[in-house]
Amino acid sequence: MADDILKLIQENVIQGRITKDDEGFDDGMAGQPGVTELIETALAQKINPQDIISKGLTRGMAIVGEKFEAKQYFIPDMLASAQVVGAAMDILEPHLAGAGAKAKGKIIMATVKGDLHDIGKNIVSILLRGAGYTVKDLGNDIDTSTIVEAVREEKPQFLGLSALLISTMANMADVMQALKDAGLRDKVKVVIGGAPVSEEFAKSIGADGYGADGFGAIRVVESLFNANAA
Repeated sequence: MADDILKLIQENVIQGRITKDDEGFDDGMAGQPGVTELIETALAQKINPQDIISKGLTRGMAIVGEKFEAKQYFIPDMLASAQVVGAAMDILEPHLAGAGAKAKGKIIMATVKGDLHDIGKNIVSILLRGAGYTVKDLGNDIDTSTIVEAVREEKPQFLGLSALLISTMANMADVMQALKDAGLRDKVKVVIGGAPVSEEFAKSIGADGYGADGFGAIRVVESLFNANAA
């Protein structure tokens, strides 16, 4: 029974369905339980919240990622599924604390100064929450001093920076320099992303990783996390 519910949660993540009122990508889904209803049922049946995340949400988003990379899904589709995961995590997080589950680590997310774009950052933030990280999203158009102060105060393991404009991409380098000046650079792993950003640019400013898209960013963070844990 538990496996059946987890499979349904996975499928509804793929379908982008938060509640029973959502239609989903395939016909005939409206009226059937969505992810929020399924999670409430799973919790009532004492299914471990971590299993709900790993076997339902995370596996569902992995399939979404495969569809995105195969160009079967596009950004609006991926965003719909990510929003499902976000709604699910809002329900699950209090239960995770009660179950004694520990977050893998903390990550601060920000779109750099002068850039108002945040869809990509928001997707990454949701995916990170679903992968077991505590995420503090500073928002968009965040100046360098605010980012550095957040790193000083919050002491995160990771810092994620986003930029969608070539003109604002240079502000990522400013953040890297400011972290060095503040004596914080060796205390946090920095991962950057956004349309104009590249692996070469990440290396040129001394970032620890680069994500070409939301799923790429998650892979980089997981790789850095596993390397630190080894």
